[in-house]
Amino acid sequence: MRPPKSRESRKQKRLSEVQEIELLESWIQNGRPESGSNPLSLPPPPKDAPVGRIDDGTFSAYAGSQRFDQLPLSQKTRDGLKDAKFTKMTEIQRASLPHSLCGRDILGAAKTGERERVRAKHLKHNCELTDEKDLWLVLEKLYKARWGPEDGVGSIIISPTRELAAQLFDVLKSVGKHHNFSAGLLIGGRKDIDTEKEHVNDLNILVCTPGRLLQHMDETPNFDCSQLQVLVLDEADRILDVGFKKALNAIVSQLPKHRQTFLFSATQTKSVQDLARLSLKDPEYLSVHEESVTATPNRLHQTAMIVPLDQKLDMLWSFIKSHLNSKILVFLSSCKQVRFVFEAFKKLHPGIPLKCLHGRMKQERRMGIYSQFCETRSVLFSTDVASRGLDFNKAVDWVVQVDCPEDVAAYIHRVGRTARYLSGGKSVLFLMPSEMKMLEKLQEKKIPIQFIKANTKRLQPVSGLLAALLAKKDDKKEVDLRHLAHRAFITYLRSIHKHRDKEVFDVMKLPIEEFSASLGLPMTPKIRFLNQKSKGKQVSGESSLREENYSKENLFELPRESPVTGKLEEEEEDEEEVDKDFLSAKETPHGGQGKSTDIADIEPGTRILKKKKLKINVHRPVGTRVVFDDEGNTLPPLATLADRISGDGSVQLDEDRVSKRYANLRQELKEEDKEDKLLDRQRRKEKRMKEKMKRRRGRKDEDDVEGEEDLSGSDADRTNKRSKKYFDSDSDDAESKRDKDNSTINADSISLKEQEELALKLLSSMHS
Repeated sequence: MRPPKSRESRKQKRLSEVQEIELLESWIQNGRPESGSNPLSLPPPPKDAPVGRIDDGTFSAYAGSQRFDQLPLSQKTRDGLKDAKFTKMTEIQRASLPHSLCGRDILGAAKTGERERVRAKHLKHNCELTDEKDLWLVLEKLYKARWGPEDGVGSIIISPTRELAAQLFDVLKSVGKHHNFSAGLLIGGRKDIDTEKEHVNDLNILVCTPGRLLQHMDETPNFDCSQLQVLVLDEADRILDVGFKKALNAIVSQLPKHRQTFLFSATQTKSVQDLARLSLKDPEYLSVHEESVTATPNRLHQTAMIVPLDQKLDMLWSFIKSHLNSKILVFLSSCKQVRFVFEAFKKLHPGIPLKCLHGRMKQERRMGIYSQFCETRSVLFSTDVASRGLDFNKAVDWVVQVDCPEDVAAYIHRVGRTARYLSGGKSVLFLMPSEMKMLEKLQEKKIPIQFIKANTKRLQPVSGLLAALLAKKDDKKEVDLRHLAHRAFITYLRSIHKHRDKEVFDVMKLPIEEFSASLGLPMTPKIRFLNQKSKGKQVSGESSLREENYSKENLFELPRESPVTGKLEEEEEDEEEVDKDFLSAKETPHGGQGKSTDIADIEPGTRILKKKKLKINVHRPVGTRVVFDDEGNTLPPLATLADRISGDGSVQLDEDRVSKRYANLRQELKEEDKEDKLLDRQRRKEKRMKEKMKRRRGRKDEDDVEGEEDLSGSDADRTNKRSKKYFDSDSDDAESKRDKDNSTINADSISLKEQEELALKLLSSMHS
């Protein structure tokens, strides 16, 4: 009787779910907000106001709500939110959820850090919850569509980085654990691609990166997304950028046009072309910081300073040494730069643990380094792979941008790794004199960045130490620092060369020679792509970029009028207060990775920056020799063989002594020549003897092999073989040998006369 009861319970459960869905649909339609309206402008409902269906048959308003329990959400989603300790909504959630529940497309923009207000304390790595707004929208959409395991893929959530995708997947598992949907994480860098292909068709929700999703679309048999209900693009501006353009176009071409699409980012796009690519129809653009005073978190203290290219590593080293008790995130342009700075600084032992993170690392190692940096105080050197969406459990104290960001959006995402939600943070940007235009662009975008002057008096130069490290001969097992420095030099110049904003990034203005010296390189590497570019430009007094001698005074000279205050430099120096504590060591390290290295411990390397031409006096006589006496006066040639006449100091040559000396030298040369010829003759003789012995041993080996073959042969072959004959030999040994051989001679092969002679000889030998 138990099975019928189980069937009855399942039937009642289905009926209750259907009734709940109908109730939710009625509630949503009753309080549907107008298109184009911002729910943030509506007053929130009272705390004691009823939620859901009211006695008169109407429903409570949910637009403008501040708590999740006031929204028309299913009971399973409510339970997941409750278990995850989510009660209040952020501003972007209050603005987007009422529209998204109605089935509208969303373009959501919020300050970086605004989307991480609620912490999921039980999640792995204890990291902050990221973009939780995306996830229950997906769960609610599929729940109301009665989506089941047999229906296939119903939602795709795309993230630009693997780390962010892993965070989203962890949150999805937490919030959606009461639902019956199947979900999978599809990211690159993992070897279980065959296992993914076997199960990807059974998944309902995919959290993935663009490359991995496109790989499954191209290679996995029967992979079908034609019934897709929801598409979510997190960090949408990055995904819509040039780097993912081809992959995203290929993905969207295989998705149905009738779907709901969510785009979220701190720097949202409004491009009509981008929206048309995604087939968005009248999307709701919701920006919670559009009317705010600043585009970055209010608790973030932002500074910028001018640092010449050849002093950036010195400034970075000095900064790390003076902030040994801080968690620091350092951004560099390329993977090779990250690896070189990490390996070089690691050998110098600054007194704080060092880590690096870039896109060319394997996925397991990337996740391991990310989790370690979340838990410990250390310095993380990274590319822009860590600039989007990643949250760190313990707040990042400093964000240091050694290289200028590509644009304002990249800057916002970088500094957004600190000052998350209610915590504070600091950031510093190193700008070269040629990149001062970026400071103006940041201020135009409502970014309160403060310009300070670097305190070069406390600068600890590290270029000499790097040159000494590169000059050392390391073991084969260790990293080749010279090769890394060479690749870092090339990749940085190439990144500057490829930037589109030529007002900020002009590779022709960079001090190439000084930069290569600051990396510790003994010589400036060849830059082919720059040499080709400079061929067509006629620069007075300069033939190529490598032959340019940049004037350090002119290159690093600041403009007479400050780009920040508009005042002259002399006036600004009196009014502006220099941050003297920027490079001051306020803290003392409490342990770290190895001992701190003193500058005096390593002998710095030397290098001549400018090439000096070799001067040769072409008019100087060839083959002359200058002789000096004891007092330093010059003497003519062969003065040592001359008779010195005291008095006028003149020198007279003795012809007999000179001729005798030359005769002796000639005789010595002849004797040495004879010895050389004798030695050469002996060497050739020994060489011939060795070759002769070698040939003789080879013939002996061949005879032995032939003898073995003869022994193994048949008797018939042995009888047909003709024996050797010996004639006119006087020696007894030869005669006995000849008699022995003659005894085996075939009678048919010789004449009758010869046979008689042989017979007589045999008889005579027997009687004797």
